Amino acid sequence: MKIVALVQARMGSTRLPNKVMKPMDGVPMIELLLARLSRSEEIDQIVVATSVDERNRPLVDHVRRLGYACEQGSEDDVLERFVDAAKAHQADVVVRITGDCPLVDFQLVDEVIRGYKNANVDYFSNIAPPTYPDGLDIEVFSFEALTTALQETDTPFDHEHVTPYLRSSNRFQTASSSNDIDLSGLRWTVDEPADFAVIERVFTHFFPRIDFSWREVLALQESQPEIFELNQHLIRNEGATMGTGQKLWKRAKQVIPGGNMLLSKRAEMFLPDLWPAYFSKAKGCKVWDLDGNEYIDMSIMGIGTNTLGYGHPEVDDAVRRTIDAGNMSTFNCPEEVYLAEKLIELHPWADMARFARSGGEANSIAIRIARAASGKDKVAICGYHGWHDWYLSANLGDDKNLAGHLLPGLEPNGVPQSLRGTVFPFNYNNFEELQALVDQHDIGVIKMEVVRNFGPENDFLKKVRQLATERGIVLIFDECTSGFRQTYGGIHKMYDVEPDMAMFAKALGNGYAITATIGKREIMEAAQTTFISSTFWTERIGPTAALATLDVMNRLKSWETITKTGLDITERWKKLAEKHGLSISTNGLAALTGFGFQSSNALAYKTLITQEMLAKGYLAGTSVYVCTEHTPAVVDNFFEALDPIFGLVKECEDGRDVMSLLNGPVCHGGFKRLN
Repeated sequence: MKIVALVQARMGSTRLPNKVMKPMDGVPMIELLLARLSRSEEIDQIVVATSVDERNRPLVDHVRRLGYACEQGSEDDVLERFVDAAKAHQADVVVRITGDCPLVDFQLVDEVIRGYKNANVDYFSNIAPPTYPDGLDIEVFSFEALTTALQETDTPFDHEHVTPYLRSSNRFQTASSSNDIDLSGLRWTVDEPADFAVIERVFTHFFPRIDFSWREVLALQESQPEIFELNQHLIRNEGATMGTGQKLWKRAKQVIPGGNMLLSKRAEMFLPDLWPAYFSKAKGCKVWDLDGNEYIDMSIMGIGTNTLGYGHPEVDDAVRRTIDAGNMSTFNCPEEVYLAEKLIELHPWADMARFARSGGEANSIAIRIARAASGKDKVAICGYHGWHDWYLSANLGDDKNLAGHLLPGLEPNGVPQSLRGTVFPFNYNNFEELQALVDQHDIGVIKMEVVRNFGPENDFLKKVRQLATERGIVLIFDECTSGFRQTYGGIHKMYDVEPDMAMFAKALGNGYAITATIGKREIMEAAQTTFISSTFWTERIGPTAALATLDVMNRLKSWETITKTGLDITERWKKLAEKHGLSISTNGLAALTGFGFQSSNALAYKTLITQEMLAKGYLAGTSVYVCTEHTPAVVDNFFEALDPIFGLVKECEDGRDVMSLLNGPVCHGGFKRLN
């Protein structure tokens, strides 16, 4: 009976890349593990089983230089990889060891192997239930049982984790051993940087010995617990229940402040511990995560960037042609001229345009030009206008000034105190408040969203226009979000009010980075009296995508389609709430529609919807940013899936504990700092 230990290892770990080759006291972790395991008296051969991924080449070469066999197989189907490696070395019995457990104890391995022999079973381990520290997991099973599992199970989870089918299918005889004291809460494995730091300290303590036993490590933890403090907050076998995206999100937060570049896309805003977080591809209104799971996006559609759906073929084809022709040059791209002319054609009141690549940039460009044109520093604002200093200065001295503009509780750290008293917020539809600001301060610029959650009342926009004209104030409409959603251009066209300047962003390039600031000639030419310039504002993809997007929009009348769909979704939310006896309020533009539960548990209910809809194959919450790919059939199926979840919410309103239904923490609400 040949007993082969298969050490499962790879370089492409999501949470800690290249961990098996990371050196501890100058020696790669995998080398330490193999050296310790080689002292086993029961194992006949040690084989490292890795994947064909080219990233594993340094691992393969190093293991073979050490004199051990190394087999390469499937990256994702680890069960198949094990069968192939065991077959290649004529194994009768397989011992499964994972490469992230360098404290594996050869004496404990021998105990488990002898337990397998004595029990006369197909599968034997020390993990059912776990009583040893995490990092001492040992599984022993027959090659025959392993091949049977490969033939019988087609569950991706079984194929990724090798042994679940052996343990839970009731097809095999199983047995286990356990420690006298339950030590399963101790963490001696290496999944994350904190784990590596702890295990490295252990090896350093015993250096130059590497044959120390697991009981010596336990004694060390009891006598010097501070060595082990760094990773004790981590959960045992958490990786087995986490998707690739969730693992990558944990890794991201170690190297990127906040985890990513956009607060609105952080996992905590949706489903803190369970959100897939990253996508592998997107098309139409569908998104695929890093594990290949497909979801219908009935959520924020790239934060409202893709009104034509993800990957529209005509827009993407135009971009591909640009890539083939060249995206950057010492010369300028002609498309920026064509795009400027097109936007001016759609907005006859405007004469000139400047382009950038993000909404925050467009807002800052507009403010710089308007201040230069007016000769005044002070700005009255209404709405959300990005992250730059000029805007956040409204919170200097009072962090509640922007509370009604999507930024409650935001601390303007890093914004120069000298900007205090330059920006003054006012509330939408409160003309008297704006007029008081203009009367009290020397306001040179009024900057506002045309509409967000509700429209103008009592000729509000026309009164603002008249006030700006009478006082010589530059009026800017921020259409970064609202543009091209209910009209072919700015939503201000619906209200017959013309600004002096306007900006467009999200929808303009259907997912490609392009923003525009347009305005009257006498205002825009003030850009020549200051300095506004950036290398990547001259790249070609953005303007190309915008021109193609505008052509498709015009042909499809996309703004009409998404408005109609959004109104339908809004009404169906209301009817669903009425059906279940729930109180909700709706908000937003028709094509950026949302709702909220009138309940103290509103955020928990939103989290519940996201959790349950994710399980049904939907990205969903309490808002839908509509695209043309949200067909009636897609919407019908969405509401069919949503209906019973509203029923769950009703049960919670009637007394059921909503927290008992959640598999993790409640999502964060609004714009606020996330840890």
